Amino acid sequence: MDWKIELIGVPVSDVDRSIAFYRDQAGFALDHDTRVSEDIRFVQLTPPGSACSIAFGQGISDMVPGSLHGIQVVVADAAQARSELVGRGVEATEVDEQPWGRFVYFADPDGNAWALQELPARR
Repeated sequence: MDWKIELIGVPVSDVDRSIAFYRDQAGFALDHDTRVSEDIRFVQLTPPGSACSIAFGQGISDMVPGSLHGIQVVVADAAQARSELVGRGVEATEVDEQPWGRFVYFADPDGNAWALQELPARR
């Protein structure tokens, strides 16, 4: 039996600001923005080409905004991914070369931290 991670909750303080960041700056697709009730709003976005989405909103999580660190996304080309992010106004680190891959780091407006990893060539 396969176990697939398909949704990760991201704690944010401002839903509309976070939609703008992830959709317009990080380049994620906005899949859902649904107000379930006066107290509950569910938002789901998906990174380009990913089988796993992120979710945030109002009334759906007790996590502290900005407390999620270590989300890692694999990309084909770290330098190109960085260039795309920076071109859309995201503050991203320079490419960090490691024996286990090339990395670029960035954070959303609340401080939730992301890593982009270009995997090294397999031997």
